Amino acid sequence: MNQITTNHAIKFSKATLMLFVSFFGLLVIYSNITDYAANYEYLSHILSMDTTHEGFRYRDRAITSPILQHRIYWMIITLEVMYTAFCIMGTYLLYKNINSNGKKFHEAKKFAIIGLLIALFLYYLCFQVIGTEWFNMDESHQWNYKDWAQHIVDFILPSLLYVAIRIER
Repeated sequence: MNQITTNHAIKFSKATLMLFVSFFGLLVIYSNITDYAANYEYLSHILSMDTTHEGFRYRDRAITSPILQHRIYWMIITLEVMYTAFCIMGTYLLYKNINSNGKKFHEAKKFAIIGLLIALFLYYLCFQVIGTEWFNMDESHQWNYKDWAQHIVDFILPSLLYVAIRIER
């Protein structure tokens, strides 16, 4: 019986973290496509800023055009598909190279790293920064993605750091 080494456990943990992110991405894509109307309604309220404080002075930032709102929503779905596809490919390459030398395993991380960066772009920059700072979604009690996005960033950022760092041999 082969003994599992720490090095092998590290490689396995990195590949498995990518599997988790890939699975999450697939669920998000499925939800956004199969329940398009409900998810679009959420985004529509954020973009239109219709549930922020009455007379809010930044309301001129609102995007009220349904066509533009749908295009933004499809851009979000496209980014979700992109990061999920990169993460799936990264997961596959990491598992494929799990018994390879450290250099080859490290090189297999590139798709995983790209996928995680796209996910950070979406959940941190788009939702947390733009959604909160530009569209003031944190002012809405009902239509607010801020905490949801924060939970995702809290998992993806450390995962990116852990996967990218070269500690395996």
